[in-house]
Amino acid sequence: MDTTQLLKGVLDLAVLAVLREEDGYGYDILRRLRASGLDEVGDASVYGTLRRLFTAGYLTTYVVPSEEGPHRKYYALNPAGRTQLTDASAVWRGFATTMNGLLDGRAAA
Repeated sequence: MDTTQLLKGVLDLAVLAVLREEDGYGYDILRRLRASGLDEVGDASVYGTLRRLFTAGYLTTYVVPSEEGPHRKYYALNPAGRTQLTDASAVWRGFATTMNGLLDGRAAA
């Protein structure tokens, strides 16, 4: 199965989850996603997701000066983002339970 197709459907949720405990800048978020096992996530996908989540009102941003290069734009969950994370997590868990049931042969008749 092509995991890149699965990632398209859950990348918003994954990014929100990564930002739940700690703010991050683009590359840091990408690194954390990959370290969590989402090895195939692409740079452009993460940056596009961050822009989309910010535009949707789920993230706030702030800039931190860097002595090692350009300033870094950090992303943080705001209250609307935390609500979205909770709601989307519930949807995901329900979907995963359904899929696990189907895969284990426990499908409803």
